[in-house]
Amino acid sequence: MQIDRSPLARPFPQLPDIAGVTLRVARARYKTWDRCDLTFAELAEGTAAAGVFTKSACASSEVELGREAVKLGRARALVVNAGNSNAFTGWRGRAAVEAIRAQVSGALGCSLDEVFVSSTGVIGVPLPIDRAEAGITAALEAAPCGWEDAANAIGTTDTFAKGAGASAMIGGTRIEMAGIIKGSGMIAPDMATMLGYIFTDANVAPAFLQEVLESANAATFSCITVDGDTSTSDTVMVFATGKAGNAPIESWDSPGADAFAAALADVCRTLAQLVVRDGEGARKFITIRVSGATSDVSARMVGLSIANSPLVKTAIAGEDANWGRVVMAVGKAGEPADRDKLSIAFGGIWTARNGVPVEDYDETPVAAHLKGEEIDIAVDLGLGDGRASVWTCDLTHGYIAINADYRS
Repeated sequence: MQIDRSPLARPFPQLPDIAGVTLRVARARYKTWDRCDLTFAELAEGTAAAGVFTKSACASSEVELGREAVKLGRARALVVNAGNSNAFTGWRGRAAVEAIRAQVSGALGCSLDEVFVSSTGVIGVPLPIDRAEAGITAALEAAPCGWEDAANAIGTTDTFAKGAGASAMIGGTRIEMAGIIKGSGMIAPDMATMLGYIFTDANVAPAFLQEVLESANAATFSCITVDGDTSTSDTVMVFATGKAGNAPIESWDSPGADAFAAALADVCRTLAQLVVRDGEGARKFITIRVSGATSDVSARMVGLSIANSPLVKTAIAGEDANWGRVVMAVGKAGEPADRDKLSIAFGGIWTARNGVPVEDYDETPVAAHLKGEEIDIAVDLGLGDGRASVWTCDLTHGYIAINADYRS
């Protein structure tokens, strides 16, 4: 099925080359499509690795092996297969991942645990080992490619390639960062919510890299939702080659640690929001800002309750300022809330304050705001200092059409 480019799409940015990273793509032909569907990233020896993975109890073998391998903190290669998630495939799925790792480790002369594999696509179909191995052989022989080619190759129902970059000064050394991501549907926060990979030439200790990734993830990837469904394959990884030559960043006390963490958080936030902008059938990008909660965690949960509500999302799709649906979503969140302290605004205009409609409320400017592509909803719980931002999209007929025909 041909899927139109999202109206919320952003052009692919100019991303820097990352020393110690070589990208290649190939056609493994996991589906009947004429496109590259295998991405291979070769990483310099000594590259540090960190990752966060889905909490799904039905995770793929790729995720299970990745969770264990990332504890060692080193990587030499990443393989991403698109079109087949290889999840819920039992021993055959695991055998496919082990075959990929063995082939790559043999080619690069590295350990199995330095090879990370991700797969995305249809659940329940074993990844064909012969196609995977042929695809890797083709990738190893292919000329290096750029970030946009790699981003396109990892997509499934994505309508545009997604990437983000940043730089930071560590002491007197400039470090670069570039990331790509795929995701459009089956998006809901439970660690991460898609496949995303960030590469940097910074010299960062694996333990600290893991710490800053988890912190960035909590405020970005775990604050987005398209449809409330968490994938079996969700993975976000960061690879640091150390080729910039900066003094090692080993803890928050290391020079440049704050700058590095800020750059990583910026890249993660941009990538996370790009996933929402490509939400299946999306026509509106929605930012939900919750304040006045008893804690930041509570604010995030309230925000997600609003963002995951089909009634809120369809109201936005219909450009209806139905703030009563926001009240409903706050009330069902299971978090501390007081009806008589609750305030709600659309586009900076308060429609309800302290539990009652605003007197002489004029819906005209709110209706105008809802006709745009960028929608802002603010909720003040009036209970404390907790706050969080959550990002989602509207729910349209397009989402149903895409997912009704997904396997065809």
